[in-house]
Amino acid sequence: MTANLYGGIDIAMKVPSHQYEATIAFYRDVVGLAPISEKAPAIGFALGPNRLWIDEAPQMSQAEIWLELFTESFEGAAAHLARAGVTRCDAIEPLPEGFKGGWITSPANIIHMVREPGTW
Repeated sequence: MTANLYGGIDIAMKVPSHQYEATIAFYRDVVGLAPISEKAPAIGFALGPNRLWIDEAPQMSQAEIWLELFTESFEGAAAHLARAGVTRCDAIEPLPEGFKGGWITSPANIIHMVREPGTW
């Protein structure tokens, strides 16, 4: 492997609008996870060493989990992933101009953000 990829700390749960408020209440009130407010209006919770972000996704009919991978060089990682036949899916959610990262999907259709740690 020529690219150094490793697990990130962010997990995104994309939740349809009809389940969004109940999902927030579940993690906040039932499970009792500590809220993260540093990126308001985004809603997140401390999940051990990870951060669970609950994103409202009106276009979806069911919830999905999206994961994060870090790399020291997004260009190198993108080239490595392309050689391995990994599908890029950058159109799934826009990223800011100049963002050193992108979206891929695993063979099981799990979305992953691949990014340099300091880019967000």
